[in-house]
Amino acid sequence: MIYFCEMQQKIVIIGGPGTGKSSVLNELIDRGYFCMPEVSREVTLKAKEQGIDQLFLTEPLLFSKMLLEGREQQYLIAHKSNKDIVFFDRGIPDVHAYLDFFKTDYPPVFLEKSKKYQYTKIFHFSPWEEIHTTDNERYESFEESITIDKFLLKAYKELGYKIYNVPFGSIKERTNFILNALSANV
Repeated sequence: MIYFCEMQQKIVIIGGPGTGKSSVLNELIDRGYFCMPEVSREVTLKAKEQGIDQLFLTEPLLFSKMLLEGREQQYLIAHKSNKDIVFFDRGIPDVHAYLDFFKTDYPPVFLEKSKKYQYTKIFHFSPWEEIHTTDNERYESFEESITIDKFLLKAYKELGYKIYNVPFGSIKERTNFILNALSANV
C-alpha cells in the first residue's frame, strides 16, 4: 500500500445524482478553492462523440474503468499540488458503489484502488427531491438516486470512512457548513 502525505486534506463530496454536489463544488471554486470536478460527464460526452449514447448502460465495466482512471488521475494531480485542501466531486469508491448498484461484476483492482488512495473527510449530500433534475448526462430518476445513495454510503462505510451529512439549504449555506466543519476540525 502507498501512503500519501497527511498534510494535505483531500475532501470528497458524495451523494446520489442530482443532490447539489456540483453546485457546491462550483461555489468552492468561486471562493478560490482547488477542486476536482466530476469526471463521469466528460467520459459520457466523449462516448457520445463516438456514437455511444449511454456508455454506462451499454458497457458499464468499460465506463467504470475510464472513471477509475480519471479519478485516480485527479487524486495524483491533487497530491502533487501545493494546495492544503483539495475538494473532489465524487471519489474513487463511487466507481465500485455504482457497479454494485447495477449488479455488475468487476475485478479486484476497483476495490484495491479505493483502499490505496485515501481521503481525509467525506461529506454526504442526501437525495433532495426539490432540487433533483435529469439531463442528457444525468438520467437517473429521484427513486434511483435514493438507491444509488445507499450504495455510496455502504461503500464508504465499508472502507472505514466517517461520513459527515451536509444539511439541506442554499448553495452558500451548504458550502459554509463544509468549510465550518473543516475549520472546526470535526
